[in-house]
Amino acid sequence: MSEEKTTPEVMALVGDWLTIPDIAEMLDLKVTRVHTLISERSLLAVRDPETSVRKVPALFMRENSVLESLKGTLTVLDDSGFTDEEAIVWLYTEDDSLPGRPIDALINGRKTEIRRRASALAW
Repeated sequence: MSEEKTTPEVMALVGDWLTIPDIAEMLDLKVTRVHTLISERSLLAVRDPETSVRKVPALFMRENSVLESLKGTLTVLDDSGFTDEEAIVWLYTEDDSLPGRPIDALINGRKTEIRRRASALAW
């Protein structure tokens, strides 16, 4: 879990963020349960450099659930040595060979390809 404030560039790259209370409300959970989702690496949260509030990229969420393919992908990125911020940057950075961003491919059901690419980053 990243406790350092993230960079303004990462905040701008992602664009849309949700606070932990926002997610708790979306999922009809207690805030402590959302903290557990973060500690279990089902979600990533970073600190906003302006407010110090922990935030989660909005695309990590569906209407009333966490993006299903996210947890396994975050595990692969973690195993590859990525920090939380680096994982977010990788997921949100355009990749011409996809084409598009890895997060968009996950949303569109292409988790196997994204995890394969994430796994290859460790080598």
